[in-house]
Amino acid sequence: MEQVDKQEGRGASAVPVDDPWDNAPTPGRDGRVESGTTGDGHPGAVPRQRVPSAAEIYLEVQRSPAFQEVRRRYRRFVFPATFAFLAWYLAYVVAATAAPELMVRPVAGAVNVAMVAGLGQFLTTFLLTWAYARHARLRRDRAALELRWDTQEMTRGAVRR
Repeated sequence: MEQVDKQEGRGASAVPVDDPWDNAPTPGRDGRVESGTTGDGHPGAVPRQRVPSAAEIYLEVQRSPAFQEVRRRYRRFVFPATFAFLAWYLAYVVAATAAPELMVRPVAGAVNVAMVAGLGQFLTTFLLTWAYARHARLRRDRAALELRWDTQEMTRGAVRR
């Protein structure tokens, strides 16, 4: 009888699996049951090959140079863009609190510096979103999609066996 873990982690318990077909003889090409034994001692059983689990496949993909390149491209855009946007936002907040006389200075009619800077925050958000989508489309999407297909093929092979 084979032991299979029901769950991993704290409180995991082993559940016995009694498979009646595990010890059943398998017919050969001519339909007759083979009488010999294989490496695991079961009559007519096919030797089992080790199939990597999905977790092992995902770890292998994560260590691959292609995945590392996709992550590197992502980080090279996202970290500087995030830093720049946060600096711009903090400059706006600090100027609003520390230099109110600057923020109330009129630019055109009733429009003052604070309004222009506030609208600039919205504009910056939309521009950054557009730049991120463009960067992803041009520099990462194709490589990430290829990785996804490769990973699905590997996991599909692991599930079939």
